[in-house]
Amino acid sequence: MAPAAIADEQVTSISQFSDVKPTDWAYQALSNLIERYGCVAGYPNGTYKGGQAITRFEAAALLNACLDRVTETTDELKKLMSEFQKELAILKGRVDGLDARVGTLEANQFSTTTKLSGLATFVVGGVSNNPAGGQVTFNYDLQLSLDTSFTGKDLLRTVLRSGNFDGDRNAFGGGLSSLEIAFQEEGGPDLVGIDKLYYQFPIGGKFTATLGGRVGQEDMLALWPSAYPSDTILNVLTLNGAPLAYNKNLGPGFGLWWQDNGWSVSANYVAANAANSSEGLFNSASAGTSTVQLGYGKENWGIAAIYSYLDAGVDVPGATSFVTSQIAPEAGGGATTNAFGLSGFWQPSQAGWVPSISAGYGINKSSGNDLGTSQSWMVGLQWSDVLAKGNSFGMGLGQPAFASSTSNGATTESGVWAWEWWYQWQITDAISLTPAIFYLNNAGNQDAAGGGSQVGALVKTTFRF
Repeated sequence: MAPAAIADEQVTSISQFSDVKPTDWAYQALSNLIERYGCVAGYPNGTYKGGQAITRFEAAALLNACLDRVTETTDELKKLMSEFQKELAILKGRVDGLDARVGTLEANQFSTTTKLSGLATFVVGGVSNNPAGGQVTFNYDLQLSLDTSFTGKDLLRTVLRSGNFDGDRNAFGGGLSSLEIAFQEEGGPDLVGIDKLYYQFPIGGKFTATLGGRVGQEDMLALWPSAYPSDTILNVLTLNGAPLAYNKNLGPGFGLWWQDNGWSVSANYVAANAANSSEGLFNSASAGTSTVQLGYGKENWGIAAIYSYLDAGVDVPGATSFVTSQIAPEAGGGATTNAFGLSGFWQPSQAGWVPSISAGYGINKSSGNDLGTSQSWMVGLQWSDVLAKGNSFGMGLGQPAFASSTSNGATTESGVWAWEWWYQWQITDAISLTPAIFYLNNAGNQDAAGGGSQVGALVKTTFRF
């Protein structure tokens, strides 16, 4: 190829070469040179002759043509840079500022492995016919969670908590009218304590182990078989209709779960008094709870069967006063309980008139006390995006654990009901306002002053950060 041919036969499209095919190994490179720089020439007969050797003069002519085009492009870039010099300087200043801020954050960050999140809740309201006096109270609950991961797959969770829901003095602190968030340290109100402390890590691809100095059963279950509620109110309606099987016993414990293709098996043990040398981890006075759950769940539905064995002294919420008195810490003795539960949920794939449905049933057999058999159940309905996107409305109905038969032939309990309605208004992504009312009939079975029924009303404000 002569230098003159290179200068005179510049091309603008690779299709102008009759002897260049898409299957040629340098086709894409040749196409880029033509389209981006226009510095490729061929022979007058319309061929490129890519397989033919060229002289050094021909190579120099091709290189010179490409350098001319690159120089033109560079000059255009220089003009653009000059025209937008002010804007580029501003952007450079912003980038430098961001680099400085990142450096400051890195130098003063709390931890490279730990994430802090918080939940603060204010509750204003009261309950009629309550031993606390029926007054309107203002209470709070504060939770700070520190989640640490050392490998990216494990989790060390530490939860600090404080509140002022005194069970003896506050309308929402005791009995069936207790709220799910009603919390207070044993030493008194406004004290900060360790609510949860446990470590969770995978074993292989399907197993997860949990070990903690203060851990709950719910922390060691692969599946929680309920979609109700998005914003909790009464504690008794948050335990899947089986408050003895899904109890909230806290203490030293360990567990293991297996998951595969929707199926899961969970087994765990929690002993509330395991840190006490006189009672220990496996002593009958350790207030231990042993749990096994079999579950199956998909994205919008799930079902689970659970069995829990409760030692004497386990503190169980969501039960009538008679049931509680038989298994509470004050009961002592050799009383034990076998608790069974069956729970499930379904939720629509899109928000609309059809609510999510959660339901559960529990039955319990006790020995070593006067209880005999107790039962419980609940149904929860929840609608999403009510009146505005992000808001939700819910209603829960159920019976706490009540004695359906006793070992000494005493009169059994009946007609104890809990019913709640609530509306969650999502003001921002971090703040929600939830007005709620609830009704407890035959409240004499849960130590209400004078028996009868109870009506409660409250406004709950939640801050997430």
